Amino acid sequence: MPKIPANKERSFWGWGRADVALTQPETALIDGIARAFGRDPASIAPEPKVAEFELRAPRVTPPASLAEIMSDGAHDRLSHSFGKSTADNIRMVMRHVPEPVDLVAFPKTEDQIAALLDWAGANDIAVIPYGGGSSVCGGVEPDVGPTYRGTVCVDMQNFDSVLEVDSLSRAARIQAGIYGPALEEQLRPHGLTLRFFPQSFEFSTLGGWIATRAGGHYATLMTHIDDLVEATRMVTPAGIMETRRLPGSGAGISGDRLVLGSEGNLGLITEAWMRLQDRPRFRASASVRFDSFFSAAKAVRALSQSGLYPTNCRLLDEAEVAAYGIGDGKSATLVLGFESADHALDPWMERALELMADHGGRWDTEAVAASLRGGDEHLRGAAGAWRESFIRMPYYRDRLTRLGVIVDTFESAITWDRFEDFYRNVMADVGTAIKRATGKPGRLSCRFTHVYPDGPAPYFTFYCDGGAPGDMARALEAWRRIKQAANAAVTTHGGTVTHHHAVGRDHRGGYEAQSPALMRAAIAAMKSRFDPAGILNPGALIDPENRQVGRRGVLMTQPSE
Repeated sequence: MPKIPANKERSFWGWGRADVALTQPETALIDGIARAFGRDPASIAPEPKVAEFELRAPRVTPPASLAEIMSDGAHDRLSHSFGKSTADNIRMVMRHVPEPVDLVAFPKTEDQIAALLDWAGANDIAVIPYGGGSSVCGGVEPDVGPTYRGTVCVDMQNFDSVLEVDSLSRAARIQAGIYGPALEEQLRPHGLTLRFFPQSFEFSTLGGWIATRAGGHYATLMTHIDDLVEATRMVTPAGIMETRRLPGSGAGISGDRLVLGSEGNLGLITEAWMRLQDRPRFRASASVRFDSFFSAAKAVRALSQSGLYPTNCRLLDEAEVAAYGIGDGKSATLVLGFESADHALDPWMERALELMADHGGRWDTEAVAASLRGGDEHLRGAAGAWRESFIRMPYYRDRLTRLGVIVDTFESAITWDRFEDFYRNVMADVGTAIKRATGKPGRLSCRFTHVYPDGPAPYFTFYCDGGAPGDMARALEAWRRIKQAANAAVTTHGGTVTHHHAVGRDHRGGYEAQSPALMRAAIAAMKSRFDPAGILNPGALIDPENRQVGRRGVLMTQPSE
C-alpha cells in the first residue's frame, strides 16, 4: 500500500483533515442555522465509516509492472471517487457511491505515468488525474459512462518537491503534486513565496491549480494561477509536452495556455516553472462599512480602476455580513488590504480610503493607523472574523449536511455596466429556485472575491432546507435543481458559469453556452491528438470523440415546473 504523507491524512468523506474538530461556539452557530430551517441538532446523521460502504469489486487488474504503484483498498477508492462538492458530501453521508474508481495509482516517476497511460489506452480504461481532490464541480468523479472497462485515478502526491530555484529571476521549478503548505515551506529558505492562497490551499496542489485555472490570494492584478505560470511540463498519451521557460513571448498560440484549464483532459501535469515574489514585509488593512451594497460596489469599481491594485478587496453584501457576524452585522463591508516586500503602503491606503469616502465609506481610523505601523489588525476585527470563517466554512458544511441543511456556493464574473441588474436577477432567480426545490425560502448572500477594472467576480452562498437527515435523497435532488437554476441564472444574465471553480462535469452546459461552438470543436480535435484513445477524464470539460460519457445528473437548463 503506498504511504500517504502526513499532510494527506484527510477525511475520506468530507472536507479537510479527519482530526479537525469544531469548537463549541462553531457547533452552536451551525446548530442555530439548522434550527432556523426546522432541523433538530439531536437528529444529526452519523458520520460515515469506510466499513459501511459496499463497493463493487475492481473491474480491471493492473499488469505486474504497475502493481506496486496501484491500490484497490476501500479507503483509497472511496477518497478518490468524489471531490468535495455539496453533492459529493451528501452522497457520502448517504453511503451512495455507485461508480467508484476501480484502482488508485500513486506514480513516482514520469516513466510510470507514461506506462500507465499506455496500458489504459490499450485496454479502454479511463484515467482520472487527481491533485488534492478538492474539486467542487465534479472534476475528479469517475462518472465516465458505459463505454470504458474501468477507471483508474492517478494521485500525483509523490511529485511533491521544489526542484530548482532561480533567485535572480525569482522563479522555481516545482513538481505538480506538491500541496500548498509544502510548497511555501520549501520556498521559505530562499526568502521567496508563490503567494497563491485559494480557500483549498491546505488541500490542493500546484498541478490542480494549473489544470483548473484556480483563483488565489490576490483580489486584483495577479488573480489567477495563469499569471504566475512561466512554463509547464505535461505527460500525455502521445508523449511529453514541455514549454520553453520565458518571461513572455508573442510566438503564436501559447502551449501553456493549452495546459491551463485543461482539467486533466490532455495529460498529467508533472511540473511547472512558477513566478515567485519576495516575502511581504509591509501590510496595511481596513474594514470599510457602507450603507448599501451598490454604493460599496461603486467604491470598489473606482478602486479597481485606480491602478492601486489592492491585495485584498473582498466586498460582502448585507446578508453575508449578517450571516457571519462581520463588523456591525448589518452594513455592507469591504475588507481591504495592501502588502509589499519593497515599500511602505501609507500613500496607497490613504488614496484608497479617499475613494471609499467618496462613496460613503466609513472606517476605524485608529485601526488603519495601527495596521500601517505594522500591527496585526489584518488578523483582527471584521477582516480577521471573515478570514477565520472563510477557512473554516467547509468544515461547517459537513455538519450542516448531516443535519439536513444544504449549503453551497457558486461564482461568476460580469462587467460593471451590467453588475447591478445581474446581482438582482441572480438573487431573484436562485431564491425562487430554492423555494421551488425545497418548499421553503432559503438564505442567499453575495461577496466579491476578485475585482478587475472592467468588472467584479460575485460569489454567492446559499443555505436551504434539505429535509430530514434520514432523507438525503431528497436533499440531493433539491441540490441538483438549485444547481441547475444557478448555472442557468449566471449564464442567462450575461456572466460566466465559473470564475475560478473550473468546469468539471457540473458546469459543462454553462461552459458550452458561453463558449463558441467552433472553439469547442477545435479543442475536441486537439484532445484527439493528445489523447487518441479518449481515456483522460471523460465527461469533464471535453467529451472524447465517439464516446458516450456520464453527466453526473446536472443539466444546465432551468428546471421545468
